[in-house]
Amino acid sequence: MHTVLVVEDERKLRELLRGYFERAGMSVLTTGSGAEAIEMARTSELSLVVLDLGLPDVPGQEVARELRARSPVPIVMLTARAGDEDRIRGLELGADDYVTKPFVPRELVLRVQAVLRRGAPQGATGAESFGDGELVIDHERREVRVRGQLVHLTPTEWALLTSLASAPGRVYSRSELINRTRGYEFEGYERTTDSHVKNLRRKIESDPGDPVIVETVLGGGYRLGLVRDRR
Repeated sequence: MHTVLVVEDERKLRELLRGYFERAGMSVLTTGSGAEAIEMARTSELSLVVLDLGLPDVPGQEVARELRARSPVPIVMLTARAGDEDRIRGLELGADDYVTKPFVPRELVLRVQAVLRRGAPQGATGAESFGDGELVIDHERREVRVRGQLVHLTPTEWALLTSLASAPGRVYSRSELINRTRGYEFEGYERTTDSHVKNLRRKIESDPGDPVIVETVLGGGYRLGLVRDRR
């Protein structure tokens, strides 16, 4: 059973979301405090965090930074700010999705389920190696190693990398990638995809400013720059 932590300072909304997530078969923890959310994430085995950015004690952005520094736990942000810049800043902090208020609770549940599906093994099985072992993707264990080092990816980063790795050298447009990683149409896909690629490169590239694993193709999109090793 998935365990979702709902971090929302409005008590009625917290309890409303608890009911929706429990009816969807999930276990739910709740808090209205950013500080308590950080502690709960440290002591609890969480599948995902629904994080309101407008918290009374610790700003939601700071909570997101703390969570992301500790683990790749998926984060879905809630905010009253609908501007593109606000959404992009949230995604660059490591959020997997971004929902603006007011929202339909059922839609939030569907988005959370979509994020959780991204982290589940799908399609390919076993381990694949690329670039003479520079990149190894183990689909069954859901592990990525770069130059022998284990790298912890969020579900969105995992889905992005495995999508590119499914056809090394093939150029994927930004719209293709966002639909593959999210499973539904998403407004503002270009900057959204770029934000996730930026986060992924920080983790897997020796020099994120000069990437060789996830390459940019001007006017096209992105491709995996490494060749799949022969087995």
